[in-house]
Amino acid sequence: MQKTAPNETEQQRLTKRKLVKFMEYAIILAVTVVAVIALRNPIHKFPMVFYVLAIALDVIFVCHSTGVFALPRDVWKVMFELIQSCMLPMAMFMIVMYIGCFKKGGKAYTWLKPIRSELSIIAWILSLGHMAVYLNSYIPRILAGANINTNIMSAFVLALILLVLLLVLGVTSFNFLKKRMSTKTWIKIQKWAYPFWALVYVHLMLMLAPSAMRGGQAAIISVAVYTISFGVYAVWRIARAVMDKKAAAEGAT
Repeated sequence: MQKTAPNETEQQRLTKRKLVKFMEYAIILAVTVVAVIALRNPIHKFPMVFYVLAIALDVIFVCHSTGVFALPRDVWKVMFELIQSCMLPMAMFMIVMYIGCFKKGGKAYTWLKPIRSELSIIAWILSLGHMAVYLNSYIPRILAGANINTNIMSAFVLALILLVLLLVLGVTSFNFLKKRMSTKTWIKIQKWAYPFWALVYVHLMLMLAPSAMRGGQAAIISVAVYTISFGVYAVWRIARAVMDKKAAAEGAT
């Protein structure tokens, strides 16, 4: 009995850590969804207020990360989960992408579609803070010739590609630029959101898979959660495209 008790205790600890990690992501996603629904009208009417708030969060995050000033420990823990772990921009991008899965003309689609661009811009701004800190961390090491494993180097190269796509998609989401582009060109550019989203998943797997394969519990849960989230989106979005195409064909006949 004395030998099994520690094993049981360790198993309980692992289960608790798994549950906590999953709950963190679930809570952030749920709160983000509720906040988006509750703030739909203010976001639609005063998007610049939310852009400024997102920029302010980025500045605070980058300043703390680079040692300009130090945040209180509890505040930094929240900032770490929201921005450094990229959970908040990921949750917002998730909402933006899932909006495209809803039936056109349905209540959810009609309610959220008008703020889709605004949500993507807010998520874009927050993602830039996340990328700035990570690139600032890895670029000096790479330039100095530090020994970096293949997975991390691949993830870094992919991060640069994602940064380029993020800049193009984010900038063209602003209304002032959108109005200066032809509808056809704008749609073509925005379709790059799909490969962007797929590459985000690949990037996450490159960062998380090594730790998950070594038995890292937080990484295993993250891999599972992201795989389910991205997988459900892929299946639902393809199904929506098929249904929309079918409906269009029936309408034409």
